[in-house]
Amino acid sequence: MLKSLRRLVLLACAVISISAAANNPFVGDWKLNPSKSTLTDKMTVESVGGNKYTFNFGGGPETIVVDGTDQPTHLYGGDALSVAIEGDTWKVTRKSKGRTIISANWSVSKDGGTLTDHFTGFNADGSRYELIYTYERKAAGSGFAGTWVSTNEEAVNFVLLLQIRAFEENGLSIIDTTSQIIGNMNFAGSAVRRLDERTLELMRKRSDGELADFLQLKVSSDLKTLIITPHSAAGDEPHILAFDRQ
Repeated sequence: MLKSLRRLVLLACAVISISAAANNPFVGDWKLNPSKSTLTDKMTVESVGGNKYTFNFGGGPETIVVDGTDQPTHLYGGDALSVAIEGDTWKVTRKSKGRTIISANWSVSKDGGTLTDHFTGFNADGSRYELIYTYERKAAGSGFAGTWVSTNEEAVNFVLLLQIRAFEENGLSIIDTTSQIIGNMNFAGSAVRRLDERTLELMRKRSDGELADFLQLKVSSDLKTLIITPHSAAGDEPHILAFDRQ
C-alpha cells in the first residue's frame, strides 16, 4: 500500500492550472484515512536478457542491470534504483538526491508462487517505517520474474499528510509532508481537466504518447473529504484514497 501511495503522490504532485486557486476547495491540509481507503499493490518483473530486468511498480517501466549498483531511472524525479543478489534474496534500494528512501529484501517461496517483501521506508527526518508485503504470482514466470499482486499487509504506524496550496496565480501544489516531496513543477506530457468545482482529472502520458496514469481528485460536498482515485492504463481495479480535512 505505502509503495503505491508514494507513486500516487508523485503523480499528484503536479501544478494544477486552474483559476482562483487560493479560494479553491482543494486547498488545505489533508490526512489519509486508512479505514475509508482501499489499495492493493501490483508489480511486474521481466527478464530482458543477461542480468538485465525491467521493473514496473505501477509508475512505468524501469530497466536496470541487477548488479547492486545505483542506476538512474526516468521515474520519480530522477531517482536511482539498485537491485543486488544476496544469496537467495534480492535487495532493492531506491534513492532520491543521494538519500535512501526505500530498502526492501525480497524472497520467493520454494514453489515459486509467493514473493515476500520485507519493506523499509525512510522519511525526510530520518525516521523509518516497516511492513511485510506478501505477493502472489498472477502470470507465468520463474524466480523473481513475473506479475505479482499483494495479498495482505502488516499493520504499520504510518501517517500520510498532504498539503495542497495555491501556486503562483493559477495553480495548485500538492506536498507530501512526510517525505517532503513538493509538486511545484509541471509533468511533461501531463494534462489537467476540471469536471466541476470539486472534481479534477490529471493525466500523464509516456514519451510514446500512450496513457501512463490517470488520477481523479474529488472533494466532498461538505468540503471535509478528499478522494483520490487513480486508474491505470492496464485497467487494473481502481484504488480509493480517502483524506480527511485537518
